[in-house]
Amino acid sequence: MIGNDIDKKSIKALAQLIEQCNNVVITCHVKPDGDAVGSTLALFHILSTLGKAAHIITPDSPPRSLRFLPGCKDIIPLSAQEDFCKSLIDKAELIFCLDFNAINRLDKAASVISGAKARKVLIDHHLYPEPFADITISRPTESSTCALLFKVICALGLRPLIDKKTAKCLMAGIMTDTGNLSYNANDPDLYTITGDLLRLGVDKVNLWERLNTKSLSQLKLNAFAIDNRMEMLLNGRAALITLTAEELKNYNYVKGDTEGLVNIPLSINGVAVSVFMHEEPGFIKVSMRSKGEFPVNRLCSEHFGGGGHLNAAGGEFKGSLSEAVDTLHRVLPEYSGFLPHID
Repeated sequence: MIGNDIDKKSIKALAQLIEQCNNVVITCHVKPDGDAVGSTLALFHILSTLGKAAHIITPDSPPRSLRFLPGCKDIIPLSAQEDFCKSLIDKAELIFCLDFNAINRLDKAASVISGAKARKVLIDHHLYPEPFADITISRPTESSTCALLFKVICALGLRPLIDKKTAKCLMAGIMTDTGNLSYNANDPDLYTITGDLLRLGVDKVNLWERLNTKSLSQLKLNAFAIDNRMEMLLNGRAALITLTAEELKNYNYVKGDTEGLVNIPLSINGVAVSVFMHEEPGFIKVSMRSKGEFPVNRLCSEHFGGGGHLNAAGGEFKGSLSEAVDTLHRVLPEYSGFLPHID
């Protein structure tokens, strides 16, 4: 039975908190992706069905590519409505923290959430969760927070409350964090979950098309990056794409425009590791993907201030883009022993 492997003590405590509260805030990490947005929206729909006064507060706005998801218009970015968000957090009796493992992943919302009097629940699939929540349900073996959330919902006995719009949000997160079930997707339970969501009416083909629809400027940016800013490393076994802030500006970049770019080099014959770096204010955003047993989570955690999963990880490098590139050039050969064998 899906959800039976979730810690029963945590589920019992969570059920009591949900029953006792009315005002709930749901939040996720800064620069939310499909898994963050999908899980917060799915939980929002479940709690609303239970009659709770639920609000989603994100550190910043979701990318435009996800704004078609049911309920996305109800998301309140703290960056745009700080005073209103703070008032909702002050009134909250319970705060759900989804898809992040460290409080600093909330960016400017971190101090507001950490200082709130409400009880906190962390549901996440990243390694090494910080002990800031009253209840922590952490499963790094899960492909996505949405898959884990589905199991939690089932363990709470709330599976009948998952309707088509909730299923769509959960499927969006699963598909985002597995590349449409092409990586992090060896857990048999994942296919039981997706099958259940499909039976609820999710159109997987249409959903994947919507998640991957690009604007003309976005398509041109990605083409520029691949044609002009990609270099091959480790004798063609690894690829690195870099973009400066100026280059992003030239293509009218908005958050989410480079979503999925890091996956593209893995389609090149022989490439087992793909790295994408771009400039953000104050740091370099690093994304990594890999095949086989190449541990990009180790590479990110040991050298780029981040972490993640074996084949999908990310980090934030404190320094210039050229320094980040130099660091990758220096340390990547140390991991060459993990490269999968080529037949």
